[in-house]
Amino acid sequence: MEYTFLAPSKVVFGSRSRLEIGTIARLLGARAFVVWGSRTLERLGVKAEIEESMREAGLEVIDAGSISREPEVADVDAATRFLRESGARSGDVVVAIGGGSAVDLGKAIAALAVDGGETVVDYLEGVGTGRQLTTEPLPFVAVPTTGGTGSEATKNSVVSSYDPTFKKSLRSDAMVANAVVIDPQFGLSVPPDTTAWTGMDAITQLIESYISGRAKPVPRALAIDGLAHAAAPAKQGDEISAPAIVEAFQDPRSEPARARMAHAAYLSGLALANSGLGMAHGVAAALGVHNRVPHGLACAALLPCAMRTNRDVRRRDMARIGEVISGRTGMNESEAANAAIDAVDELCAKVFVPPRLSDLGVERAQIPAIVTSSRGNSMSGNPRELTDEELTTILEDLL
Repeated sequence: MEYTFLAPSKVVFGSRSRLEIGTIARLLGARAFVVWGSRTLERLGVKAEIEESMREAGLEVIDAGSISREPEVADVDAATRFLRESGARSGDVVVAIGGGSAVDLGKAIAALAVDGGETVVDYLEGVGTGRQLTTEPLPFVAVPTTGGTGSEATKNSVVSSYDPTFKKSLRSDAMVANAVVIDPQFGLSVPPDTTAWTGMDAITQLIESYISGRAKPVPRALAIDGLAHAAAPAKQGDEISAPAIVEAFQDPRSEPARARMAHAAYLSGLALANSGLGMAHGVAAALGVHNRVPHGLACAALLPCAMRTNRDVRRRDMARIGEVISGRTGMNESEAANAAIDAVDELCAKVFVPPRLSDLGVERAQIPAIVTSSRGNSMSGNPRELTDEELTTILEDLL
């Protein structure tokens, strides 16, 4: 047995752990470039609270901007220029506080600010010039706020373009965060739709990494634990409550549900970074650039179909997932595999994920372009190899 496992050097998890961001970042640098996500944090006074705690820790705090959409080439290039013009150098640290978009942007600029390339496009898989990072990135601290994407644990930054059309990754082992701070209380201000989409993104990552053609033993174990926290009925003594994603969606102020989702999201990032993904994520990337579908929503809409597509080549693995998330025992392998799909269908229904691609604005005429754009790192991990013709039929059946 041989494998490599990559993970952030330090993880701090717990309510109000956001107040430790400054102390943690100060160990990595004296000047902090901070990337922000949701403006809700500013409205609630959390941004000011965090900045003050960082200054009290002895950091010079520089606002590197905010982002409320999935990073595009122009966003990354502009933020990289800002850091370079600000003299980013050894002794600086990048801190990203927000959802996956903010964390991905922070990861990218921490790497590019000191590497010398003219544009992030040169580094992107499949579309660039093949340029590789040759300089150690600035230290990076990831602070996720949505309990979903797992970007805080991954080694890549996803960047989109709409002219030309692509969604590709800047990827390097050196981009794994030096430290991660996970405060479940951030999730208390996340609206229901974002809760559903990012949470289902995490569940998709856990399932796809578990059945991936590149699956490894450590992330597989983490994936099962993540699914137990996010997608299985929760047991508290003799009481059984809804899965965490459903509880967080229905009761946004449930801190226990937010904590379970934040934990599962982090594990999903570790799992995907070390085992890869599959069809749902491959197609989701294409839906993002062709139809502007939010990434988590696209993953959620595709997950049941991806599970059905891969069931026969990963029946035993699907059965294990079914045992964990259905809450049922005594099933044979086939029954348990089907129970996994039924349980995910039920989760999608409870958090109002549209079941058809047409509900997401996809038209039949777009399918050929979506199929082409689905080919990438994620799709290459799918356990069942799919021809363009097979994928076309699958997607047309989802319209």
